[in-house]
Amino acid sequence: MADIRVLAEEPSTAGVFRRFWPYLRPHRGIMSAALVASVASTAAVVAIAAAIGQGVDAVTAGDRTRLWWAVALLVGVVLARLVLLRWSEVLLSEAGERAIRGLRDLVVERLARAPLRFIEAHRTGDLLRRSTGEIADLTLFLRDQLPNLLGVGLTVALTTVMLLVYSWLLSLLLIALFLPAAIAVLAWFNRASPATFGRQAAADAAMTATFTESLTAQEALVAPGRPDEWVRRFRADNDELLAANDRALAVQGRLEVFGLLEGLATAALLMLSVWLVRADQLSVGTVVVFVVATRNLFESMLTLSGLAGQAQLARVGLARLVDLLDALPPADPPPASAPDLPPRGDLVAENLRYAYADGADVVCGVSVAFPTGDRASLAGVTGSGKTTLAKLLTGLYEPDVGTVRYGGVDLRTASPEQVRARIVLIPQQVHIISGTLAENLALTPGAPDRAAMQRAVELLGLTEWVARLPGGLDADLGARGERLSAGERQIVGLLRAALVDPSVLVLDEATADLDPEVAGRLETAVDRLRSGRTLIVIAHRPATIERLPRTVRVEAGRLR
Repeated sequence: MADIRVLAEEPSTAGVFRRFWPYLRPHRGIMSAALVASVASTAAVVAIAAAIGQGVDAVTAGDRTRLWWAVALLVGVVLARLVLLRWSEVLLSEAGERAIRGLRDLVVERLARAPLRFIEAHRTGDLLRRSTGEIADLTLFLRDQLPNLLGVGLTVALTTVMLLVYSWLLSLLLIALFLPAAIAVLAWFNRASPATFGRQAAADAAMTATFTESLTAQEALVAPGRPDEWVRRFRADNDELLAANDRALAVQGRLEVFGLLEGLATAALLMLSVWLVRADQLSVGTVVVFVVATRNLFESMLTLSGLAGQAQLARVGLARLVDLLDALPPADPPPASAPDLPPRGDLVAENLRYAYADGADVVCGVSVAFPTGDRASLAGVTGSGKTTLAKLLTGLYEPDVGTVRYGGVDLRTASPEQVRARIVLIPQQVHIISGTLAENLALTPGAPDRAAMQRAVELLGLTEWVARLPGGLDADLGARGERLSAGERQIVGLLRAALVDPSVLVLDEATADLDPEVAGRLETAVDRLRSGRTLIVIAHRPATIERLPRTVRVEAGRLR
């Protein structure tokens, strides 16, 4: 089987930042500037305690000059803090916005070029959640939590350095009382957080997927009077998400122990400080510095503990996003020596085998040829492998075994753009975007103008049909083409094909059970379009099979 990686439901968060770094390299300049600004801003905050300590010592010593210098230092530090804080916030925000914009573009580009097999192997809701929801969550984290997380982390580090400079004895006391317990609490939190927050993200994605799929299949659920099935499925996933959220809150609550640690460490610090001052081992200013700085230190640790849960959620979301990006490697550009596909050529398949993920072969050793200008039908019962074979013949699927050649050229060695220009598949369910007929036709490669669209309409004899649409080419087709019938959707597909002017046209015939007028218009358009081209029709009706001179019958993935 061709190597199509299946996304992990709960991808590992180990080394996720290292794996994510290559996607941030284009923004490393502004990110470095933001980091420098954050360090300078945090240093100004830490220096406030030192300035206060200098002022207290000046008052104690009765030194007015020193006091005024301390006041000037304090005012300067506060003003510098205001400027540096604003600078760092702007740079961090801009760096985050640039990174997120780049991620959005990258995800959409890779999904647009993803193999069809990959898209079909995953739930639409899961891909939607990873490509939009995870990025949205990451945006909020970068914009709101990351600046706080970075500032608090730097505050803890710089404050610790300052305390060591002022009094190594008190600093060692704080470290001995606080550090082992803090490490134990963080380890307790980290032990449970990857699985807990991973389960929370997976449950959220599952609920999104269920809702998306149920919304798409609303008619199938409502028509037989079973809307309760939608509610049941959604409620089950919603209950699972609630349980995951409760567990996440319980794990995050473990960080509240930091409040108790703060009280114990502060009490011990004050008792030792009083003893050292009375023994003339410390100045009152140093004690004030320690009280103020320690208060900042513990508040920062409490804030850090509160942000830890958000950081873990962002880490899980980032792991899911990186998992998606890693599963969708950039499409390799065609080599300079990639062969050109001729304007016309035979379509030949040799010993094709294909299987979906974890399944048996759907196409088994099929060899078939369609000479230039051939008109043939692919016939067989539902599930016989007709559509899969058609996707292999058109290059939408890459065979696990065997080759498909057009004009003697293996489709895997040609550029996808040339393959799409030479061989076109019009599926039974033509995808229509919300918008006008012209906007839907503009999806055709080459960005055709209105004159080209009008020529295609005339070529297929559809002038009257287009004229009857309110607005003609500017007719609004509604959300996902809801204002078109199944046959009219295929007419749009034929117009797209006419704009491409393919050499091989593969049509998943959809004229069965259609209004006779629409079916007749569709068949007339096919007759006009197939002139000089190879036409392969996935036939469902005996009448269609009889109209074509050759029939290729498929049964259980084999030619009969």
